[in-house]
This record gives sequence, structure tokens and C-alpha cells, in this order.
Amino acid sequence: MSESNQKPVTSNQRGRILAISVSDKKGVRKTNVNSAVLEEDFGIVGDAHAGTKNRQVSLLAQESIEKMKAKGLKVKAGDFAENITTEGLDLLGLKIGDRLKINDEVILELSQIGKVCHTRCNIYYQAGDCVMPKEGIFAKVIKGGEIKAGDSIINV
Repeated sequence: MSESNQKPVTSNQRGRILAISVSDKKGVRKTNVNSAVLEEDFGIVGDAHAGTKNRQVSLLAQESIEKMKAKGLKVKAGDFAENITTEGLDLLGLKIGDRLKINDEVILELSQIGKVCHTRCNIYYQAGDCVMPKEGIFAKVIKGGEIKAGDSIINV
């Protein structure tokens, strides 16, 4: 196989931010906003989950939400308490330590894949199921800045 036919060692997989969602309480559906400010080593300013050590920002793929819609649930971005809903980026293919760059400025580092739900939260009862424990990912903010719906998000 010639060098030009070999796949690159790292693929800069690109997607986009479909929605940004925040809430002032944990365990509830989040409200969609047009933009948000991410603060280094903190999270989204004004969100209840900001300031935690490893789960400063949560991400969920629209493709995961579509799985729930296929089960008959009427859910949308933010209903699973995710901060950032992505489209076109294989979040489940990422590993701890991988970095995501948003709009050529903000850098997130993947810190956790999925989560343990010890009890069924409001989201489970409101949505009838929850994909966050299996398909949600969490990240720390390495470099902050402003993000908005429609921004590119790339695995770097």
C-alpha cells in the first residue's frame, strides 16, 4: 500500500453544535440558549453543573436523541440535561483524554464516558428513559471562550 493510500493516524472528525443548553438546577431538563461562555477549569457560566472537577460540561449526540425518538419519546436537545448537543461527531468513538476544539477557540478534554445513575432522576421520569448514562460524555474546559449553536466541533 502506498503512503498516499494510508489512513492518517488521527482523524480530525468534524461535527457541529446543534444546541447549547443550561439550567440553574441539577437533574432537570435544560433550556436551550443561543450562546454560552465556557470558563477554563469551570464549565458553562450560569449552569448548575459548572465547577465540578471532571464533569464541567456534558455532551450528547443528536443521533442518541434520535434513538429515543424512535422509541416514541417526544424529546429534544437539552431534555437529557446535556450542555452541548452535537451532530455529525462520533462521541461514542472518543476516549478519555481526547480533545475537542469548538470554533477554533474553545478546547474541551474528555474526562468521563457515561455516568452511573444511582436513582432515577427527573429526566428519566419526564422522558421515560435516559441515554446519558450510556451515551453521554463529560469534559473539562481546557481553554474557555464563547460558543454558539452552529459552531464547528472537531476531534483534535
